[in-house]
Amino acid sequence: MNIPNTITIFRIVLIPVFIVIFYMPQPWAPALATFVFWFAAITDWFDGYLARKLKQQSKLGAFIDPLADKLMVISALVLILAKDPDNNWLLFSSLIIISREIIISSLREWMASMGKGDDVAVSFSGKLKTGGQMLALLFLIYEQDIFGMPTYALGIGLLVIAALLSVISMATYIKSAWPTLFKENF
Repeated sequence: MNIPNTITIFRIVLIPVFIVIFYMPQPWAPALATFVFWFAAITDWFDGYLARKLKQQSKLGAFIDPLADKLMVISALVLILAKDPDNNWLLFSSLIIISREIIISSLREWMASMGKGDDVAVSFSGKLKTGGQMLALLFLIYEQDIFGMPTYALGIGLLVIAALLSVISMATYIKSAWPTLFKENF
């Protein structure tokens, strides 16, 4: 067990903490839930940075780091959907984002089993999608206006953009994997 993997496991442990705080009937709960989500997002960047800086990359880290990220994002999306089940923009954007995560995770696993894992390395569109998605979720979790700015509406807009970026990044990954997919199966 190394420092980056410990941070990643801590991020997984934060998920139930985030869920409990999200449902607390206190006026300060949205701010604290937003902070916990933000902290988890920051540790996602930090553990990757430390793994590279300290040369502590590991197979375990390569597995649990994206898993922790996906679990946190999907948990947040489901909680927000449970509070606002009639918002079709939220619903369809969430379905696109969750579907993309499942498809790309499966694609990466399959490509790695073929010895072609580097063909589906993280792309710029994937990083852009992640950034927009995290910002959207922060606004949606906080939900309260900031200086008159309607953060929830802004969060919905950003989530729709993140869903569009999800489709674009998924197409990029599939295009990168297509020669292997086509060669092996047709």
